[in-house]
Amino acid sequence: MEKIAPISPVSRFRQYLTLTKPGIIFGNNMNAAAGFALASRGEFDFLLFLFTLTGLSLIVGAGCVFNNYLDRHIDQRMIRTKQRLTALGQVSIKEALIFGLTLTLLGMTLLLLFTPPVAPILALAGLLMYVCVYSPLKTRTDHCTLIGSVAGSIPPVVGYAAVTGKIDLAALLLFATVVFWQMPHFFAIAIRRLEDYRAASIPVLPVKRGVLSAKLQTLIYTIGFFLTAPLLTVFGYAGMFYFCVTLLLGGGWLVLAIKGFTASDDQKWAKHMFLFSLVVIMVLCTMIVLMHN
Repeated sequence: MEKIAPISPVSRFRQYLTLTKPGIIFGNNMNAAAGFALASRGEFDFLLFLFTLTGLSLIVGAGCVFNNYLDRHIDQRMIRTKQRLTALGQVSIKEALIFGLTLTLLGMTLLLLFTPPVAPILALAGLLMYVCVYSPLKTRTDHCTLIGSVAGSIPPVVGYAAVTGKIDLAALLLFATVVFWQMPHFFAIAIRRLEDYRAASIPVLPVKRGVLSAKLQTLIYTIGFFLTAPLLTVFGYAGMFYFCVTLLLGGGWLVLAIKGFTASDDQKWAKHMFLFSLVVIMVLCTMIVLMHN
């Protein structure tokens, strides 16, 4: 009988790293950096920034590990996710849970030691909402997208609170902006992966209510983004350059959302909406970081 070669420590480390979904960690850190910079008002504490993003990365990574564990049976039915290690059984339930709990404890310890109390409280609340509310409801209601968007919009507020120790209007405006951004972003993914979600019996909006309904909701939330993003300037937290660029980006995204109602190829349109959403959030976060340093 042929012996199975043992997995090297490096390969095992890479396996565990994929469970944390580094791309999602990067996206959340980008939002958190924007919140941190907005609160810093030009007095950037690099050491605090490092501890905040490291702690938050560990907690976001923990959420992704728990999500891999909870979604392992769903992932087996989706082309996009069927190669995940928990779906393949290459990482056991026990290993995933221990890893997730370890990341949570490390992340919370860093935030508790180096940031004001409100930051770790928010981070933990976001983790619990994602793991204990969003994940279980994913197969039960199309409203899970909004729940996931709320949880995913907490990192910029964590970054902000790490500096100020409080939640004020600027933090709430940033939070609302990211919520309004995430909904069209997620709807675009759902339309692009429609058959995958249908095969896994996940009732995302385009599966449960149809693509037209998803396009309408996309338009509503894109309008929300267009109206909310510039408010940081209106209330004195950002300059006119930010105001003009967010209007241009939001306006372009809004035009693209409207074009969805006459699109002959929904998949192609959803891909354009998805890619444009990435440009929007990267430009928005970059502007906030550069303007406040």
